[in-house]
Amino acid sequence: MDQPHLSRRISLLQATAINMTDMVGIGPFIVLSLVAKIMNGPGFLYAWIAGAVLSFIDAMVWSELGATFPKAGGSYNFLKEGFGPRTGRLMSFLFVWQTMIQAPLVISSAAIGFSGYASYLLPLGFYGQKLVSGGVVILIILLLYRRIETIGKISVLLWMGVLITMAWIIGSGFAHGNFMAPIHNINTGLELNYAFGAALGVASVKTMYSYLGYYNVCHLGGEITSPERNIPRSMFISITGITILYLCMNISVASVLPMDKITASKYVVSDFIETLAGPVAAVIVTIMILWVAFASVFSATLGYSRIPYAAAQDGAFFRVFGKLHPTRNFPHISLLFLGGVAFVFSLLVKLEYVISAILAMRILVQFMAQAVGLILLSRRAGRSSLQWRMPLYPLPVILALLIWGAVFVSTGTVMMLTGISFAMLGIVVYFIKESVKKGRPL
Repeated sequence: MDQPHLSRRISLLQATAINMTDMVGIGPFIVLSLVAKIMNGPGFLYAWIAGAVLSFIDAMVWSELGATFPKAGGSYNFLKEGFGPRTGRLMSFLFVWQTMIQAPLVISSAAIGFSGYASYLLPLGFYGQKLVSGGVVILIILLLYRRIETIGKISVLLWMGVLITMAWIIGSGFAHGNFMAPIHNINTGLELNYAFGAALGVASVKTMYSYLGYYNVCHLGGEITSPERNIPRSMFISITGITILYLCMNISVASVLPMDKITASKYVVSDFIETLAGPVAAVIVTIMILWVAFASVFSATLGYSRIPYAAAQDGAFFRVFGKLHPTRNFPHISLLFLGGVAFVFSLLVKLEYVISAILAMRILVQFMAQAVGLILLSRRAGRSSLQWRMPLYPLPVILALLIWGAVFVSTGTVMMLTGISFAMLGIVVYFIKESVKKGRPL
């Protein structure tokens, strides 16, 4: 009898759908007002452009690594291969270590955002919102508890809802607002000084939260068809499409609502549609935004569930996480564990702290570390060993490191120290684990 194994069944269309549904969650609908408030003027569009630029540059790093090492777990494999046999084990362990906390934070943040936006429809109250956010996590786990080919089809269906929602929002602004005004006024009152740079840095932390997910396909590398082509293609298609959608959505809203109303609104897109088409239309678009948020949680949870599985299969994590469902061939233990932690987080954490915490925890151990790993791999194995190669190497890698470093600083002192402390604790746990494994006294 054949052992359960991952199957390459996810097409380019499905991979792109998975990426885009992960990227367009509740984030852009919540973050829109925050970014406008931070930038304090029409220059808020620059923060969305900055997020897109960093995503494109960083996607080149992901593309080289994802096309060359198309396995479940994504960054786990990239760090192990990039840093070599000894240091690679430590770096890949640190990635799994932070994933066990960071992944549930991502999932719970989307669920909390879902419940918060649902308050536009019903006055849920504190406990009502917790009930909804926890229920979203549970429903996601139930939907993901099935074969990957079925999940691919569900992803495309959810993606269609994302595109319809964004098309309605953008089309409404184009039809009824002064669509070109925010573009013409983008530099109004703008001064290129330290204050602008600081505001752009803080605002870019928020926009990057909305772009995260362009690499989700890499975590599913062992289930992508023709990965050397489809992994890079799906990322660049996703980022291009999402950048256009985000910019057009922001321009649409700013072409109708005054800046003071944008910065003060908790439900800015719903208020935008209500201004144009009345309360019934606002209710409908809110339901569609909740569809988008749900789709994002679905996609993110799918990708993250493969990371502890990959580490366990490699002997670097608890073996129980390496088990596949006996008939449906997916890592069910990993899925249930991350979903369970996310459920607890959805009841306990506050959304305003989660966005910066997610980035601070990931930048050092994942984004910056795997860029360094790519440089080391290129020196050790040669550029010809890579299945996809970026133009102008190593310039994009250097730019990615510099920009990620700036974003890390912009998360603030508390979040930086939290990220560093958690990584240091992971190093201690790693060496304790290795010592116990080899039977040496501590």
